[in-house]
Amino acid sequence: MSQDTIVAKRYAKALFELAKEQNKIAQVEEELKFIVAVLKENSDLHKLIKHPGIGTVSKTALLKNIFESQLSEITFSTLLLLIDKGREELLESLVGYFVTIASEALGQAKAVVYTPVVLPQAELDHIAATFSQLIGKQIRVETAIDTSLLGGIKVRIGDRLYDGSLSGKLERLQKSLNSTQAL
Repeated sequence: MSQDTIVAKRYAKALFELAKEQNKIAQVEEELKFIVAVLKENSDLHKLIKHPGIGTVSKTALLKNIFESQLSEITFSTLLLLIDKGREELLESLVGYFVTIASEALGQAKAVVYTPVVLPQAELDHIAATFSQLIGKQIRVETAIDTSLLGGIKVRIGDRLYDGSLSGKLERLQKSLNSTQAL
């Protein structure tokens, strides 16, 4: 495990503990995701924040103008702490680890649902309810479009893949036929 990974996990754990004390876990998670989304949308801002030639004072002033009124104190303070310590490159890792820690603490699991087309929210809710009963945790659904799927869905929860796609069913059928022909 790299030093950056260890440090990002420590920051995430400390932020989680603060958010838990203030009963703001969900709010902090949404704010962290918001920061990352803004940085991804604006590549120039992302480059400025990560540029080693731009001083801490300039970065802090820029972030205050953009984020201070939109974030809680603990989220904004954490962002400034990363800048102050020269660890701005850890932001995305910190967000990922925070989400993982929060999900585990709240008894939740993330499910990535792969489909060939966009599904209505009602279907996603049904999928979440079905898998929630299966694994005994609340499911947080993320969607991904996979045009290589002929139909059906695939669902990844942690390291498990549930394949309900048409291509997966055809593959299993072919294996079954091949094994019976070998007999």
